[in-house]
Amino acid sequence: MDHEIIIIPYESKYAEQTVKMWRESKYKAIGHKEAHSFESHVYFLNHILHKEYQVDIALWDENVVGIIAYNESEIIQLYIHNDYQGKGIGKSLLRKAKEQSSGRLTLYTFEINKKAQRFYEMNGFKIIGRGHENEENLPDILYEWIKSVD
Repeated sequence: MDHEIIIIPYESKYAEQTVKMWRESKYKAIGHKEAHSFESHVYFLNHILHKEYQVDIALWDENVVGIIAYNESEIIQLYIHNDYQGKGIGKSLLRKAKEQSSGRLTLYTFEINKKAQRFYEMNGFKIIGRGHENEENLPDILYEWIKSVD
């Protein structure tokens, strides 16, 4: 049977699945345990994140396999389920953010996360800065994507 990935606006009924996937994906990517409790992470997702950002999730048979949070100028979160990476889910979520953007997007990724850097670079992002202004206090890279005018 052919399974399709469906991208929908985030709904709170998917909160626990989404947060579990997000935390596991992030841990695998950077090797740091999440600083916040599971409950506060759910609260953040349900009550804070969507006030400033569009939050979309990718579903595969009602299972949450990805999340993206973005506005017209930046992507603040993008995580894909560890078992579903490399299947085009991240690219589909990124495409949605690009379509809704002002023609320019920025995002940060951890320097330690080489897989994410390759992914963003393959999808048209270029490095424009470096820093470590994050909760984890890890070195990070600032990327920028600019819509090409054809």
